[in-house]
Amino acid sequence: MDTSYRAVLSLKGDILRQSTGIDYGAFEWSPLAFDYESLMASGDYTFDQVREVLAETGVGDTPLVELKNLTGLVRSISSPGKGARIFVKDEAANPSGSFKDRRAALSVYHASRLGYMGVVAASSGNYGAAVASQAAKRNLKCIVLQETFDSRKMGQPEILEKTRACEAYGAEVWQLTVGPELFYIMLRVLEETGFFAASLYVPTAVQGIETLGEELARQVKARTGRFPDVVAVTHAGRGNITGTARGLRRAGSESTEVVGVSVDLQGLHMASDVDFNRKSFTTGHSGYGIPFATWPDRTDVPRNCARALRYLDRYVLVKQGDVFFVTELLAKLEGMERGPAGNTSLTGAVAIAQEMEQDQILVVQETEYTAAGKLPASQLTFAEENGITVRIGDPAEGVPGQSIIVPESLDQIEVQDWEMTQLRRSYIRNAFRAAGDYQPTGRDFEFLAADSKSSVEFVTSAWGDIGQARAS
Repeated sequence: MDTSYRAVLSLKGDILRQSTGIDYGAFEWSPLAFDYESLMASGDYTFDQVREVLAETGVGDTPLVELKNLTGLVRSISSPGKGARIFVKDEAANPSGSFKDRRAALSVYHASRLGYMGVVAASSGNYGAAVASQAAKRNLKCIVLQETFDSRKMGQPEILEKTRACEAYGAEVWQLTVGPELFYIMLRVLEETGFFAASLYVPTAVQGIETLGEELARQVKARTGRFPDVVAVTHAGRGNITGTARGLRRAGSESTEVVGVSVDLQGLHMASDVDFNRKSFTTGHSGYGIPFATWPDRTDVPRNCARALRYLDRYVLVKQGDVFFVTELLAKLEGMERGPAGNTSLTGAVAIAQEMEQDQILVVQETEYTAAGKLPASQLTFAEENGITVRIGDPAEGVPGQSIIVPESLDQIEVQDWEMTQLRRSYIRNAFRAAGDYQPTGRDFEFLAADSKSSVEFVTSAWGDIGQARAS
């Protein structure tokens, strides 16, 4: 068998059809558009069935915690009458310690239902641990592929902690270096084992997260008599935003503003061997948040069910040092020691709450477990070992890959808004570029408008700009 990179990639469609049970071609309308809702429903699960599947393995029904001390501190630095009530959905209560259990639980159940003997996940983070945990509960074998090292064979403490967690649940972990080998190895493993591809981006993975959004909305309304005004979501690969927003809508929380939050790592390339260990966050950062928002189909499956621009109302960036500061603040003010991913959106919430009225409600929709490798001290020590300057001061002076500035006080924490119109135009340009010489139809324009949460007029304008650029 020819196992060259080109030969294996040429079989991508067949391997993924075999390993997901999905014929993606059946949902294609054109090179630009596909039947998104039908793809989402292809697993044939009702929402109640999804909740039952998750409950079987102890996933979901996590606590909603009001952060009263943090809210009080935020109000002390806000303008009179400002400072929304801040709540957090404590997803660390799930079996493997993060919301990723929700997306893993349904996918692993689906694999078992379809008769697969094992599952394969590509993850450097919590998702690998979640898949491993759920595979153990369903008596399936599990292989987790991790981008762990740079060419010096140095691994970040957070990634190595997650290696430990995956192995603790019985998974076989393959540690890889950063680069294109991850997808190549995944295809080879899937072909050789016949296991299920527990991708982050298949329908079951996103449907599992819908339970989080729906649960959150119900809990807030039961506690306060109304739905949340804002939900802050850590934004990386889009599934968290997509599932949470769909769940909010399912619960009737239609007017809730969905805000994505990422750590600002502008200037660092995520596929760069040099940059790989110059970032102090393995997920929830702009290196994933921006590229995957502007082209969601750059994934391990032909069509991605996690499509952030369909659901995002606002997208903001926060500084690395700010997240480390808020991580410590949560522990010391609220007695909750939690990991960095959820604290990214909490950091954004601290700044956004100051814009809101005191009678408004802002919910941070997840936490994650923490451990030695995830703690600020471990990450900052590793940063210094890789030549990053770490000091206390003005976070605005921090430069990704060069310095991390931890703030002296809460009032230094700010968010940087990323222009949504720019993201939407970038997505539409990428879609047209990928379609080549294909001439779009009215249905294509309607799909792109829905996929970018814009309008047909907006898409038509972008198409006109592209046509002029091509002519010149």
